[in-house]
Amino acid sequence: MDSGIPMKNVKFYPEERIGLFIDGSNLYAAARALDFDIDYKNLLEIFSSSGRLIRAYYYTALMEEQDYLPIRPLVDWLDYNGYTMVTKPTKEFTDSTGRKKIKGNMDMELAIDVLEMAEHIDHIVLFSGDGDFKRLVDAVQKRGCRVTVVSTFRTSPPMVADELRRQADNFIELGDLTNLVARDSNSEGGQPAGHIEDNQHTGYVEDSQAIDVEVPASSSEETLEKN
Repeated sequence: MDSGIPMKNVKFYPEERIGLFIDGSNLYAAARALDFDIDYKNLLEIFSSSGRLIRAYYYTALMEEQDYLPIRPLVDWLDYNGYTMVTKPTKEFTDSTGRKKIKGNMDMELAIDVLEMAEHIDHIVLFSGDGDFKRLVDAVQKRGCRVTVVSTFRTSPPMVADELRRQADNFIELGDLTNLVARDSNSEGGQPAGHIEDNQHTGYVEDSQAIDVEVPASSSEETLEKN
């Protein structure tokens, strides 16, 4: 079956049960590094036409203490348009140096859902380059699932961990999907952009990245950090 996806040595079968698991902050960072935004309507349609799409999960932590999150309209749009949203509020803590930090990690939620869904799907498509998922991929492969990782190695440094790419059955270079899933700012469909360049305002908390946050002089220095 021709899925319309430019993939070398990656096959989707018509009766194959597919599950999408999207690490929101990781996919956003990869797309941003490649200088485009994701059209999630097109993304869903592409994989729906590739087999029997059972579920499409999207994971993101939200800094809900902010009065307004530009990412919120996108989260709501995804929730109403075919995606299963998994969110949780970020947590504030003070480290050993007395610095206030904000933590939001969705890896556990994603891993649990993948393991629980493994018996109901044949092909897992993981939108993340996080090397921490290597053991998860190995575990579901032993249960009979094929795993395809979607990320990019065209950035410097690469967004996908080499060990994750080696473990996966297939790898799709996100840059090869640009013509299919890049969001046209003039396109119809109602999807909010949901992204601005400064992540501290979007509500995203990215992997292994610290972002200085402007705070009142009387407050401790804050850093956004996802561990």
